[in-house]
Amino acid sequence: MMKFFTTLIIAIGLTASSMVAAQENAENPYELVQSVAMKTFDRMKNEQAAIEQDPERLRQIMEQELLPHIDYQFAAFKVLGKHFRSVPKEKLAEYVKVFREYLITTYAVAMGYYDNQTVQFEPAGSIDGKKAVTVRAVVKDPVRPDIKIAFQVRKSSNTNQWKAYDMVAEGISLIDAKRSEFESILRQDGIDAVLAIMRDKIERPIELNADDKKAKAESAE
Repeated sequence: MMKFFTTLIIAIGLTASSMVAAQENAENPYELVQSVAMKTFDRMKNEQAAIEQDPERLRQIMEQELLPHIDYQFAAFKVLGKHFRSVPKEKLAEYVKVFREYLITTYAVAMGYYDNQTVQFEPAGSIDGKKAVTVRAVVKDPVRPDIKIAFQVRKSSNTNQWKAYDMVAEGISLIDAKRSEFESILRQDGIDAVLAIMRDKIERPIELNADDKKAKAESAE
């Protein structure tokens, strides 16, 4: 599951490796995804020394650069699926708040795995009269097969701004994956159990290249 999340989140930023500079444009979803990506990875490169010294810095970068362009509340409700109506109203605000921090942590953890991948985006399509579009791309990895990805982006009826709410890798949706993971927990134990799981992940420290460290430790045994 972590490799799935890693692919999705890395894909947000890797356009910086394959595009020219673009102005951030919340009115065009294709330009938005790419410009946010460039800003995020430029900042990571500029602060690389600080990140290596303190990986927790990745949380701050993700919150400031990525999260403003993600409709985390819409995504949070989509993850609940049919259980949305069974969650007490007083718990929904708490759930959305924790889900926001959970996403920040997920992005920060995934960015700690970055290792020279690049992304090639397909040509932009028309957005005339549309309220939702799919931004498609391919992740290029020097040592692994290409991975097809897609970003689901929707236009807010309140602000007319575009924000991403889901990401898909090889046909697997992040929202669907989390909904599947939490469905039985919601059914059996309720929203408090899901909140506990998310908080547990949030509280874990961010590590860089955690898989590499684990592999080295195992080989040394």
